[in-house]
Amino acid sequence: MSAPVRHVWAALLIVYVVWGSTYFGIKIAVETMPPLLAAGSRFLTAGALLAGVLALRGTSLRISGRELGATAIAGSLLLGLGVGLVHVAETRIDSSVGAMIAGTVPLQIVVMRLVAGESPARATRLSTLAGLAGLGLVVAPGLGAGSTALGLAVMISATMFWSTGSFLSRRLALPRDPFVATAYEMAFGGVFLTFAALAFGEFGELNSATFALDSVLAWVYLVVMGSVVGFTAYAWLLRVAPISLVVTHQYVNPLVAIALGMLFLGERPSPWSLAGALVVIAAVYVAIRAEFPRKTRPANAAPRGTTADQTA
Repeated sequence: MSAPVRHVWAALLIVYVVWGSTYFGIKIAVETMPPLLAAGSRFLTAGALLAGVLALRGTSLRISGRELGATAIAGSLLLGLGVGLVHVAETRIDSSVGAMIAGTVPLQIVVMRLVAGESPARATRLSTLAGLAGLGLVVAPGLGAGSTALGLAVMISATMFWSTGSFLSRRLALPRDPFVATAYEMAFGGVFLTFAALAFGEFGELNSATFALDSVLAWVYLVVMGSVVGFTAYAWLLRVAPISLVVTHQYVNPLVAIALGMLFLGERPSPWSLAGALVVIAAVYVAIRAEFPRKTRPANAAPRGTTADQTA
């Protein structure tokens, strides 16, 4: 590590808790706010804040046309269709269940790598099969209820779009500075979601009840902590810490989300769902250990200028 250990663990704690809590924050925000509009305004605001901070620091926001196109693709997939659909899904499912499903993203990316002709380690392939079986246990209890089943389908679609964006981000010509890349991705994701909200008539749903205090506070938390502070900590970690340590958030975030949902929202995941979540988390742990050996993976091996591993 190229930074003091205490600073690294402080940043990791932020990523663990803040990104794990975004599922809880989304659930509160969409109780009264239209989901697509809540997500779109969140990313537009966060992108503007991040761009303002970068400008004040003297960081150039100029990028090439090729980089602009790359950030449009990444932003639309990761934030527009990825995180945006999480907001929609959580109008119909518990935040803890959403987090459990999102925990399969690293395993979905392994499947995409296999389809693309790559050859992950044998342990990675086996853990992926186990993790996807765990996903079946998570979603099975809700398949009998219409509204919940639709929410589960939307959530799985959200993770698939996020996985696709993550997979492609490693191959896109994104800006080298991850903060600049994220500012543009948030802008494109926010615009995408705002137009989607307009197309689905969400602006017509706005009234005084939309801006309930709890929902507004949750939205502010998602903007400031989830999008700006959380990503800043994550991007810094990618530069100073081993990637094998940084990606541990993939199996800590769902645990945080499950705990918050149970403590503050009265959510009670079924025993089957909890068992499935444990299988998924264990599978992700094995896959990460297989793909990123602690002693051989350098700290600068992370993809340039990508938010591919961000959860929400």
